[in-house]
Amino acid sequence: MQRRDIPNHNKVVSIAQMAQIEEASDRAGHSFAAMMELAGRGLAEKIMQRCDPDTDQVLILVGPGNNGGDGLVCARYLQQAGVATRVYLWKRKTNAEDDFQGHFARLADFAVETAHSDADLALETLRLWLYSATVLVDALLGTGTNRPIGGALASILEAVQQERTRRALWVVAVDCPSGLDCDSGSLDPHALPADQTVTFAYAKRGHYLFPGAGACGRIEVVDIGTDPALAAEVATFVLDDGWAQQHLPARSKNSHKGSFGKAMAAVGCVNYPGAAYLSCAAAGRVGAGLVTGAVAEPVWGPVATKLTEATWLLLPTEAGAIGAEAVPVVAAKAAGYSALLVGCGLGQAEGTQRFVHSLLQQPKLPPLILDADGINCLAKIPRRQGLLPTRTILTPHAAELSRLSQLPVEEVTEKRWEIARTKAIEWNVVLLAKGPYTVIADVDGTLAILPVATPALATAGTGDVLSGCIAGLLAQGLDPFDAACLGAWLHGKAGERCADEIGLAGVLASDLLERLPFVVEEGRIL
Repeated sequence: MQRRDIPNHNKVVSIAQMAQIEEASDRAGHSFAAMMELAGRGLAEKIMQRCDPDTDQVLILVGPGNNGGDGLVCARYLQQAGVATRVYLWKRKTNAEDDFQGHFARLADFAVETAHSDADLALETLRLWLYSATVLVDALLGTGTNRPIGGALASILEAVQQERTRRALWVVAVDCPSGLDCDSGSLDPHALPADQTVTFAYAKRGHYLFPGAGACGRIEVVDIGTDPALAAEVATFVLDDGWAQQHLPARSKNSHKGSFGKAMAAVGCVNYPGAAYLSCAAAGRVGAGLVTGAVAEPVWGPVATKLTEATWLLLPTEAGAIGAEAVPVVAAKAAGYSALLVGCGLGQAEGTQRFVHSLLQQPKLPPLILDADGINCLAKIPRRQGLLPTRTILTPHAAELSRLSQLPVEEVTEKRWEIARTKAIEWNVVLLAKGPYTVIADVDGTLAILPVATPALATAGTGDVLSGCIAGLLAQGLDPFDAACLGAWLHGKAGERCADEIGLAGVLASDLLERLPFVVEEGRIL
């Protein structure tokens, strides 16, 4: 499969990839100096979008590397634009020989007030300037720094944190918050969390890996003029509103229910009837024209009473769950559907395990999503390699992915990106690895990141809603990878909406359902 096109501004790179891009750009004639000028100017523009020149005072903390150079350029542009700006330097040489491109010397031309930590050992000037600042710009450590923070720098960051406990102080990180490892996402104890991170050319891995992801605030990318062709091989990207808008299925006025696909869901058992309701309802809420719940007979009564819009296929039952005898019934009926979801609340009874194993061996199944107990049943099949149809969508959480991959849960959690990508290729599937932040990997090595993490989604049943969303989109004809990404995006946005409207605690999975259509329509008009 040929690798898909990824929007350039959505790409996420490692530090090594970013260094290669910058070095290649410099060799091609777009110099490091030019990139720094564009970075500093873009940073200033982002800050000015929320600054009031009449009332705001900006304090820029400048370190010794290129990150500090970006801060110096930013200071010049801010002062030039009429925003009162001060610069506080740490370990920054200011003599002519070491003043790269004269960025420090040029601040004098614009009457930018500066101070150096070497002459402020008690941090009296820093504390005085912090007291009057409304915006603090962290240009101390760059993306390539991952050593422990100590000494004078730790004291500087502690002084900032103390001021933040006293009052509101908007913190803007330059490229990344100081103390964040931009490859691993690890966070130094002295790290300075930001309200806004302005990064250059491309977002970095550590911006989207916890715990560092929680310290970045709003992430914005500034173009520094590098050729997009230099990032052609980058296969990791972040999902955003623009991507979602482009992939939402069209809704023609000249249509009927058959225009929007048919989704079947083999889900639920007597112990988990709610999973059947949530998954089937979600498929309809994202726009599937018809949804059929293929359920064990004891599940049908309570679920059909609650979800009157779905149709139902009653299946042979073993001990309150779908039994192996249901396979020919499901296989025959599924031939007329455009998506088949298997797993939500199925249980793992012996008969259900035989049902899953036998169903996966049936020819000509529609595009398939396997979730929850569907995955758990799959993991118990000894020789499962090659059993799944090409680009089946798997939606495991960490424990389920551990069972499938036979890797420790701790390793799955720590290396989720790498494992998702490797296993998607190895198993020839679309693999959605749940967690903060969820990632979706395709068979060509493409990896998408969903930048959503909210406790509102940390409640039973939300995974069933997610699987239903994906099934509903797959039924409407979306490519499996796009359906998984868009389903995750809609589900995440509905979760954020619940958090805003209900709170971080007390959200039920069913609360997502009524919000899904609104999230879909909001996506169309962005």
